[in-house]
Amino acid sequence: MLVLLPPSEGKAASGRGAPLEPESLSLPGLAAARAAVLDELVELCAGDEDKAREVLGLSEGLRGEVAKNAGLRTAGARPAGEIYTGVLYDALGLASLDAAARERAARSLLVFSGLWGAVRVTDRIPSYRCSMGVRLPGLGPLGTYWRAPMASVLPEAAGDGLVLDLRSAAYAAAWKPKGEVAGRTATVRVLHAPTRKVVSHFNKATKGRMVRALLTAGVAPEDPAELAGALRDLGYEVEVRAPGRAGQAWALDVLVTEVH
Repeated sequence: MLVLLPPSEGKAASGRGAPLEPESLSLPGLAAARAAVLDELVELCAGDEDKAREVLGLSEGLRGEVAKNAGLRTAGARPAGEIYTGVLYDALGLASLDAAARERAARSLLVFSGLWGAVRVTDRIPSYRCSMGVRLPGLGPLGTYWRAPMASVLPEAAGDGLVLDLRSAAYAAAWKPKGEVAGRTATVRVLHAPTRKVVSHFNKATKGRMVRALLTAGVAPEDPAELAGALRDLGYEVEVRAPGRAGQAWALDVLVTEVH
């Protein structure tokens, strides 16, 4: 199973670890594209601070993020699973998983990123600020820029197993599973059961807890139908919508009664 996650907007500090080693990152087929985005981002942030803040969509209170980006090559690096924070990652709780579940997380979790394309939670990266919605002057919209590199690398990363796609729309734009990969891909919505409305904050928390439950239980569903069954066994109320035609992903609705 391959689980596709969005990053978090907020990130932990880089710390004092050794700096980034780009060649050590997973998915080496993305190396050239990563280098181009890193070069562009560092150059932008080392120049006119106000321009960089405008391009990155940062408020005055986040001005310090520009200097952080300018120093990415020498900043300390930590495992991506420690860098990404926020509601989903708090609910996922990677640090508190047992050893077996952490190994499963290292194999199965893939975090999408405007800067790195996609990384494993064990990949060591510095803290940064660059969402997939950014339009860098020399590269254009990152969601569009990443499509070709991702299309050449992600199908192999997906292998022949289930793909659980929990990304937000901006990050889903960078790679859309196609063909037979789409047929074994499941997307997830979290709905408030009484109203059938999509929930916001609790959406992220539910997805984090759901992934944690799958990792802890050690289940390995091979297709979306098996995934729905596994989630029901773990106590979730799940409705399944099969693809309307070939090349479409399955859709799972997880129903919750509490929205907090």
